[in-house]
Amino acid sequence: MSRRPVQRTATRRGATPKARKAPARRPQRAGLLDQAVAALPFSEKTLQGIATWSIVGAVGAAVLAAGIWAGVPGMVGVAAANTLGDLGLRVEEIQIDGIKRMDKMTVYSQALDQDSRAMPLVDLDLVRERLLKYSWVQDARVSRRLPGTLRIFIVEREPAAVWQNHGQLMLVDTAGVPLEPVSPDAMPDLPLLIGDGANSQEPAREMLLEAAPALKPLVRAATWVGNRRWDLTFNTGEKLQLPEGEAESRKALHKFAEMDGEQRLLGKGSLRFDMRVPGNMVVQRRIVPQAAAATADAAKTGE
Repeated sequence: MSRRPVQRTATRRGATPKARKAPARRPQRAGLLDQAVAALPFSEKTLQGIATWSIVGAVGAAVLAAGIWAGVPGMVGVAAANTLGDLGLRVEEIQIDGIKRMDKMTVYSQALDQDSRAMPLVDLDLVRERLLKYSWVQDARVSRRLPGTLRIFIVEREPAAVWQNHGQLMLVDTAGVPLEPVSPDAMPDLPLLIGDGANSQEPAREMLLEAAPALKPLVRAATWVGNRRWDLTFNTGEKLQLPEGEAESRKALHKFAEMDGEQRLLGKGSLRFDMRVPGNMVVQRRIVPQAAAATADAAKTGE
């Protein structure tokens, strides 16, 4: 077999041989993990923080599980919680929402009255139970927002009337729950309830006045008499005595409203309208001084 002649390139003497060109490198594509991280809606620093707290939580859970397996969950649980507190899971901020009339310091004091500030050891149910003891608090929700925020949302009661009993004035809500004392010099523009147990009848009073919407704004006070019936006092100073029983009192008030619309009963100088007997109304009018004097003169003349 004959060998092919080897082709040699001629090179001039003294000339520097040309270096071969390296093949062009293709641009490296980002890995799937890098692409996923870049697509996240937060920074790489935030992601590192999340990973750190995830590791801390996993370690804490492992310690608690080991303690339970060993039969000493209480001691190990407290120790693990305190360890997590030292790592940063501590109550550093308390966020309070929903209060208008309560004092924030009252809420702070109840939330911080704990044996430990470590977030896992904060007794959320205990904080809620303490807050519900305050008259203004109708409901409360307590939750953790890691790493260090305790969030408290309070639903306050709404004042609906002023309850007057034995010379004392007290704000009450729609259910008749006493809220706080009221000064006579700072009376709010709210309906007035008078009498023993009148506060617990606030829902019944509201239902009663629904039978006469036209008269409702004219009622200045509602007196709960003998724990069985209502007397209504109007802005004109006149009083309406209603019968016992919810249905009977609503029916009588509705009838009175119709008669007032037709005959203008209110504002004509009457003292009271007695409707305690169903189907009957007795009107007591004021005695006019001139008429009283004329009656007296006529009596003397007759003598």
